[in-house]
Amino acid sequence: MRTPAPVGIEQRDMRFEPHAEALRTWHPDGPHVTHFFNALSIFFPEGEKFFIEAVRHYRDRIDDPGLAADVQAFVGQEAIHSREHRRYNQALAEVGLPVARLEGWLRGFLERVRKRASPIEQLAATIALEHFTAILAGQVLAADALGDAPDEMARIWRWHAVEETEHKAVAYDVFETVTADRRGAYVLRSAVMLSTSVIFWFLVFRFHWALVRADGLAGDLRGWLRLARFLWVRPGTLRRLVRPWARYFRPGFHPWQDDNHHLVETWKAGLSAASP
Repeated sequence: MRTPAPVGIEQRDMRFEPHAEALRTWHPDGPHVTHFFNALSIFFPEGEKFFIEAVRHYRDRIDDPGLAADVQAFVGQEAIHSREHRRYNQALAEVGLPVARLEGWLRGFLERVRKRASPIEQLAATIALEHFTAILAGQVLAADALGDAPDEMARIWRWHAVEETEHKAVAYDVFETVTADRRGAYVLRSAVMLSTSVIFWFLVFRFHWALVRADGLAGDLRGWLRLARFLWVRPGTLRRLVRPWARYFRPGFHPWQDDNHHLVETWKAGLSAASP
């Protein structure tokens, strides 16, 4: 299975100006939920650099012109995501949040992964994390995870979600192309997904805690309850991830078995309608 024909992987040179006064409280469910998204943003520049490197390592083994073009578009999209989230993260740092420290720690962690993991293990980690970003993107686009967020913040997160949806199968298709042993590939991607899931969510909430504590909100019980409600009840952002995450362990899994490209088309139609 490959990316459906109607889905194009389009490199959009979008630029955003996060408003400093809103960065601590932009989400309508309050600062604890805001910092959940802010913590994710801190991961993107270094994480997407890692993804690009992992996929590029195998580009000389890709004979399919369609997949080669998808890889090029994937790299272009991820590079722009990295650029815009660096701007976002710089804005977070400018309002006094410990972004530089967290980014530095993450950079060091990923350097250790590069030294210890083989290229195919790094690609397996990439497809696991790309699956997380794709199913999170689905929540942003389909489940109203942003609520009535300010326009600029909603724009950056919806744009990122659309492009993660467009290229959600590219790294996976590369992995399938370069692994000849189907059983071995299945065992590898499943084992790496299990370990990556534990590490990724531990780090997300470690970074989230650092942001909340820096904002003086560690003891805000009401804020923590609103976060728990957001994640597990309504809209239930993490609760809604469980089934798509479990489907990854099917032997015949492919990201586009969840064909949600209509969400991309809806966003593109709205973007066209808003253009002068």
